[in-house]
Amino acid sequence: MKLSRLLLLCFVLPALVFAAESQPVKKGAVTATLVSDAASIEPGKPFTVALRMQHEPHWHSYWIAAGTGYPTSLTWTLPEGFKAGDIQWPTPHVMVDTAGKITGNGYNDEVFLLVEITPPATLAPGAEVKLSAAAEWLMCMDVCMPGDAKLEITFPVAVTGAADPHWTTALAAARAHLPIANTQWNVAASHTDTAATLRLTPKPGTTHQPAGLHFFAADGFTDYSKSGTVRAENGGWVLELPLDAAADKATVRLTGVLASSNGWGAGTGYGGLTIDAPFTKGTISSAPSGDQLSTLTTRSAGTPVPAPASLLATLLLAFVGGMILNLMPCVFPVLGIKILGFVNQSGNDRKKITMHGLVFALGVLLSFWTLAGVLLALRAGGSQLGWGFQLQSPVFVFGMGIFMLVFALNMSGLFEVGLAATGVGGELQMKEGFAGSFFTGALATLVATPCSAPFLAPALGAALSLSAVQSFMIFTAIAVGLSLPYLLLSIFPQAIKFLPRPGAWMETFKQFMAFPLYATVGWLLWVLAGQTKDDDYALLMIVFGFVLVAMAAWAYGRFGQAHGKPKKQLFGRIFAAALLAAGLWTGWPKTAEAAPAGSYQVTWGKWSPEAIATAQAAGKFVYVDFTARWCATCQTNKATVFHNDGVLAELKKRDVVLLRGDWTNRDPKITAELARWHRSAVPFNLIYAPGKPEPVQLPELLTPDRVIAGFAEAAGK
Repeated sequence: MKLSRLLLLCFVLPALVFAAESQPVKKGAVTATLVSDAASIEPGKPFTVALRMQHEPHWHSYWIAAGTGYPTSLTWTLPEGFKAGDIQWPTPHVMVDTAGKITGNGYNDEVFLLVEITPPATLAPGAEVKLSAAAEWLMCMDVCMPGDAKLEITFPVAVTGAADPHWTTALAAARAHLPIANTQWNVAASHTDTAATLRLTPKPGTTHQPAGLHFFAADGFTDYSKSGTVRAENGGWVLELPLDAAADKATVRLTGVLASSNGWGAGTGYGGLTIDAPFTKGTISSAPSGDQLSTLTTRSAGTPVPAPASLLATLLLAFVGGMILNLMPCVFPVLGIKILGFVNQSGNDRKKITMHGLVFALGVLLSFWTLAGVLLALRAGGSQLGWGFQLQSPVFVFGMGIFMLVFALNMSGLFEVGLAATGVGGELQMKEGFAGSFFTGALATLVATPCSAPFLAPALGAALSLSAVQSFMIFTAIAVGLSLPYLLLSIFPQAIKFLPRPGAWMETFKQFMAFPLYATVGWLLWVLAGQTKDDDYALLMIVFGFVLVAMAAWAYGRFGQAHGKPKKQLFGRIFAAALLAAGLWTGWPKTAEAAPAGSYQVTWGKWSPEAIATAQAAGKFVYVDFTARWCATCQTNKATVFHNDGVLAELKKRDVVLLRGDWTNRDPKITAELARWHRSAVPFNLIYAPGKPEPVQLPELLTPDRVIAGFAEAAGK
């Protein structure tokens, strides 16, 4: 009788059990709960338990590679024979604070961190088991604080486990957010000292194209705060990812998750693809081509890049690549400008039009030959360069951005000049039009060099490793391919006849063609954003510089044009020149300068109560900064305060001892010290005066004046 009751209990009990979950625990801005989609468990059969984290609005916690924070952890206390797997991390998101600054990789709103639990096969049906877990996390908004919870969840044991419908749907959705294994893409990775390259090419049968790609490095190898560049290539994708400043260059594999805004299959949403690719030795110098290049073209020290089967094949690749360059986003604005120039000329003499095309081609050729000569000269001097190397110079990028902005404003009608710089008509087109055509060809080359087109990359890779004569031949082939469409328009009058005659519509078309230039300016600003890592305000000053340059163009057009009165013209031109100079000075990329000899050097010691006591006993002021690498507000405070001349002078005058309590990793002593001051978050700053036990507490957001006033307040206590 007892046996029959026991069997009945084992089968009926699962139906009587309600939602499998622990008591929720709220700490700070996060509520944590253990939940499961198993109403009862079966001996020896794995089941899932998830840590459910509910974040208050604008708060977030962190992924396994957090960025500025640290990841959530679970420490299990399990009955004998039970085993817990690792946390299965959902595809993360880029986390930002309320000011829009990237603070790491993680999760907001609601997230489920899944763990597979395996019970022993000897588990007795009819028993009840309790699983305990200690959860720890970091929660951030504008300030950060750690959280923890001790959670328990209980399961009955049955002969056959049963599902809990209360959590089945939620955990099924959570599993759908886990990164999937890669089965549809060929993946290759390489890296230099500054950036990693990730290439994906589709396998046969792959039809879904991802969008909005973002790579999350599982080991922090790449810089979490920089998304890098993403471009389509040969039906696949290439990501250039800046390395983290602390990246171990000896790392042999690129590991992480590649997120796509539309998933990795038809009908899916935001999702991730697991990436685990060995780094190819050397630097991948060019894109795959042909049969997707099962063997990637690489450059290693002292090893030439393998050329295609023959020089003729390489020249053909270069020629086709040059033609395709005309369709690239960075060349398209120049294409539109030159087409407008041909429209302006369409009523002119055929020979003159042909000459314009030839001069344009000459501008392209001479510019490519100049670039080839520079590259080869630098290569001979030992420099390792790639195509588009000039974009590694912030000054060059800034200058190109200013040039394109003024160019676009002119086309938008903000001001009018003879258009000498554009070669698209006006006085120069009629009197010095050949110079305009030559300049347009040079401009096309300048903006084409950063672009990558199918067939072009392997040719460039070969050009940078072959002899000087062969390299010049390849560059010539690229130049001919780039200029060929314009030559065809100028040589064959029947093609020009299909172009519309000049008319009032041309002004509208000219203004429309300004927008691709504005897009190019935006792209150049984005490049500059990746070159201003060490100074959070550098990019803002560059944007202000662009605004002042735009204002200079407006002032010239409004007051300095030829149709105004002489005094008004003079005022407008002086005003415009002053604004232009101010814009260039404001936005010019600044280079780091060595500190002057004798200047105060900020040096931090490690915080401890004993260090404070020792410094005070020596008659010194003490400044204590409780901070963390994951605390964005802390970094802003340091940039604001400890680069200020007034604060540095105050520190030097008072001979202040600087102590830092680094809470990046959990430290019980710092936690206890913060609790002593009724604080649970950083930043937290204190100023101690000599011989005075009670410090001055500073606010969370610091200013130089408030810090200086804090020293005066501490001295007067």
